[in-house]
Amino acid sequence: NPDILICGLWGGDYVAFYKQALRYGLFDKMKVATTLAFGGPPHTIGKDHPEGVLAGVHANYFFQHPAKGLWPANDGFVQRYQKRWNEYPSFESDGAYAALYLLKAAVEKANHLVGGWPEDDVIISMLEGMGMDTPAGYLYIRPDNHQGYKDTVIGMTKNDPKYDFPIWDPTSIITIPIRDITAPANWPKPGHGHNESTAAADWIKKTWPQPA
Repeated sequence: NPDILICGLWGGDYVAFYKQALRYGLFDKMKVATTLAFGGPPHTIGKDHPEGVLAGVHANYFFQHPAKGLWPANDGFVQRYQKRWNEYPSFESDGAYAALYLLKAAVEKANHLVGGWPEDDVIISMLEGMGMDTPAGYLYIRPDNHQGYKDTVIGMTKNDPKYDFPIWDPTSIITIPIRDITAPANWPKPGHGHNESTAAADWIKKTWPQPA
C-alpha cells in the first residue's frame, strides 16, 4: 500500500499507463508523481486524466509557461503556432525553434568575424557560451559539453474548460534554477576522486543537504 508512485514514462507510454491506471483505480489509491506526464504534445493527454498529479515536462517546456504576458518570446511563439497548426506547441516545437535560431545567431556572428560562410569549428566556437531567450525561457549553451541548459519547471495537473486536455494548475507551478540541480562544469568526472556514476551524482551526494 504505497503512499506515492513515481512514474518515469512519457509520450505514448505514459498515455497507455494512465489509461490502464484509471481502469484499475490506481489514482484513487495513491498519489502519483511523474517526471514527464506532459512529455508529449499537449492534446495527447485526455480530459479523463485525473487532477492533482505532479506532472513534469520534457526539455522543460510546456506552452503554458512562462505565463502569458510575462515572457514575450513564448507569447508570440504560442500564438503563431496555434494559429498555423490549430494545436498548441510541444517540447519538440520549442526545441526545433530554439535550435534554428541558435544556429542562425552563431552563423551570423561567425560571418561577421571571418566573412563568408564559416567552417563548422568556427560555428561551434560561437555557440559555446551563447545564451538566448527562447519560448521556454533563457537557454544557455555550456562550453564544456555543448549542452543546452534552462531552468526546470513542474506543476500539478488540472482540467480547465478552455482546453481539451489537462494543463498545469497555475498556482502549483514551481521553477527550479538549473544551477541548483546541475553539477558545475569543473566538477570531477567519475574516476577522478570519486566512483559515482556521473559528476552530477557525486555533486548531489556531497553538496545537497542530507535527510535527517
